[in-house]
Amino acid sequence: MADFNKQRIVESVPQRGFFGHPKGLFTLFFTEFWERFSYYGMKAILVYYMYYELSQGGLGMEESTALAIMSIYGSLVYMSGIIGGWLADRVFGASKAVFYGGILIMLGHITLAIPGSVSLFFVSMVLIVLGTGLLKPNVSSIVGQLYSEDDGRRDAGFSIFYMGINLGAFIAPLIVGTIGMDYNFHLGFSIAAVGMFLGLIMFTSTKKKNLGLAGTLVASPLSSAERKKVSLLFGTGAVLLAVIVAVTIPLGLLTFKSFIVIIGILGILIPTLYFIVMFRSPRTTSVERSRLIAYIPLFIAAIMFWAIQEQGSTILASYADKRTELHFAGLHISPAWFQSLNPLFVITLAPLFAWLWVKLGKRQPTIPKKFALGLLFAGLSFLVILLPAYFGGENSLVNPLWLVLSYFIVVVGELCLSPVGLSATTKLAPSAFSAQTMSLWFLSNAAAQAINAQIVRFYSPETEMVYFGVIGGAAILLSILLYSFSSKIQGYMKGIQ
Repeated sequence: MADFNKQRIVESVPQRGFFGHPKGLFTLFFTEFWERFSYYGMKAILVYYMYYELSQGGLGMEESTALAIMSIYGSLVYMSGIIGGWLADRVFGASKAVFYGGILIMLGHITLAIPGSVSLFFVSMVLIVLGTGLLKPNVSSIVGQLYSEDDGRRDAGFSIFYMGINLGAFIAPLIVGTIGMDYNFHLGFSIAAVGMFLGLIMFTSTKKKNLGLAGTLVASPLSSAERKKVSLLFGTGAVLLAVIVAVTIPLGLLTFKSFIVIIGILGILIPTLYFIVMFRSPRTTSVERSRLIAYIPLFIAAIMFWAIQEQGSTILASYADKRTELHFAGLHISPAWFQSLNPLFVITLAPLFAWLWVKLGKRQPTIPKKFALGLLFAGLSFLVILLPAYFGGENSLVNPLWLVLSYFIVVVGELCLSPVGLSATTKLAPSAFSAQTMSLWFLSNAAAQAINAQIVRFYSPETEMVYFGVIGGAAILLSILLYSFSSKIQGYMKGIQ
């Protein structure tokens, strides 16, 4: 039945119309373009909004608290994708998940656009976390439903879709960042809300014509009995959570610091439980258990990599604001503009890396060696950014090209590790847990940002060299270990190249 439904989905979609791809790709390309525009536009100015003084239009938080909240927020966004994927698979389908998620994201940005209190800020964060968890994983799954498994355009279609993600992420900091930083934070958040609204208009106005049945079918719908059980479980959980919050906050037990610790524990505990359940499952074969063992060091390496890469929107954002010379070559540079560097370099370098791997063919590095290279470049990106303090001292303003170089180096690492990690996950996943293993891959980012929330408080101009040096050095050391054991890890992969 599932195969029949899948065939119906593929046949119901016009097969050509957007650069030789199904017309549905046009819908999803621009839906995700505007969603990423709204998300990265908001993210480009959010940390500044938190720690800027009230007189500057900010919330006046301590900088270390603001940096920790940014990391926790990123971690929760990736964790919520598990819930979003489950709701789509069991309750209302991917298409409705995308629509509901877009509504929540837009409401979150509207809430941020209202000048108000810290309470309103946290309401907006909850809305955006839940909305992104619904939209982000499911819009990607609909892309997959546009193609049959043997369609040769499938990989190219995802590449075009990935380009939409990065185009939105590139443009957003330039527009939202400029208006938010130079004029008014809330006006910047308003533009992010408009971006999500345009994405919703694009999705709802073209989905019927372009997507057909893609995203409408519920893969494994709940039975009536299961619906009652799940409703009771969710209702009980919500009540218990409300009671715990209502009791612990007045008692001073639930604070920013304790919440950060809780998320840090969950960031490590959830993927650990995932591994244990899959490894011990009777549905996992001995060959698949061996591949899971091989996946563990790759997963640890991914956590280390994302711990560095994701500090581009926290520590390096603060560095851009306070340590960088923003009047350069006759131009005034907004610190938010640096958030456009990552997607810009991805757009520029991704085709080069795709060509390189094809050109090398069988001579290209193995999966563990590519991960080791990714970690090596991540570590070097942090060592590079400590050099200005070494040469000029902690009180001097730094040439912005140092920051550009750091972002460039980490993107080189990202292109060695991130697309390879997605591919390796699909190859090494036990067949009974294929979808859940993909969720597990995204949890490597959630775990990394949960860890970041614990360590960003150690950063200051005085500790800058030690901070970048220790983390960068740890990444390089781990890359050397991974490279040294790459042959052994490859053996556990049982034929996967």
